[in-house]
Amino acid sequence: MSTLRAVPPARLRVSLPLLLLVLVAGCAGGGASAGTTLRISGSTTVNPVAADAAETLRSKDLIITVDTQGGSGGGITQLAAGQIDIAMSSKPIVDGDRTAAPAVDFVETLIGQDAVGIVVRKEVLDGGLRSVSKAQLQSLFEGKVANWKELGGPDLEVFVYDKEPGRGTREVLDAYLYGKDGGKAPPPPNSPRYAIVGGNEETRTKLISTPGSVAPLSSAFAADQPKLGLLGIDGVVATSQTIADKSYALSRPLFLITDGAPAGPAKDFVDYVLGPAGQQLLTRHGYLTLAELRT
Repeated sequence: MSTLRAVPPARLRVSLPLLLLVLVAGCAGGGASAGTTLRISGSTTVNPVAADAAETLRSKDLIITVDTQGGSGGGITQLAAGQIDIAMSSKPIVDGDRTAAPAVDFVETLIGQDAVGIVVRKEVLDGGLRSVSKAQLQSLFEGKVANWKELGGPDLEVFVYDKEPGRGTREVLDAYLYGKDGGKAPPPPNSPRYAIVGGNEETRTKLISTPGSVAPLSSAFAADQPKLGLLGIDGVVATSQTIADKSYALSRPLFLITDGAPAGPAKDFVDYVLGPAGQQLLTRHGYLTLAELRT
């Protein structure tokens, strides 16, 4: 089975929004009134699918804004504040989200599946390191590993790019390493070999340009990148099969989240993404479709 298609400052740095204003309309069910704006924001992982869906549904009757400010956590916060209609998320709603916004009826619509890849520069793999244990992964992201040879890899300095708080990628990794909600995660190390990054595109760019680097990144964003590769976890690498059967430890669902059941233009949009054409967008961007998860 082939590998699923993948892609410094203070820890609280907020990434700049990538804002797409797309003129859309008559989404698959119709029913949108003239001048209606459908506001979507959140995960940079889900964003390529949502942006393509918006582009496909173009018409003069509906304006769709697709934003990625703050990642999954930012989208969920904006939804709770009534600032958007759909939150894109690469992590599920947790108790903390519901406690922070008790009046919001978070409804998650599963659209596909992805994985958080432990992405490294190819020279790390070529130097003999193909997989790490959970304990080694903790040491890496706590800044305790200075050179890859400490883990059986090449004599090459380690540089860690970690995701900023609120990013779905970061929270999935922290939950795996430190338990539910990642509540026991330590503060970031004070190290010149450690930096915080934002979205997937920024993370991938940093990895490509930095020898010896490692970062948690949607495995789809690492696909077809000659300088990048995926480390396994306890001998299991992220592939379509291991993500679907969840034998890869960092498999994760992809959601469109609404306040209450999707209705009106939001339902039109969600229905399109769940339909045959929308599911093809998941495949286009390297994610597993709902049909693949059922097989």
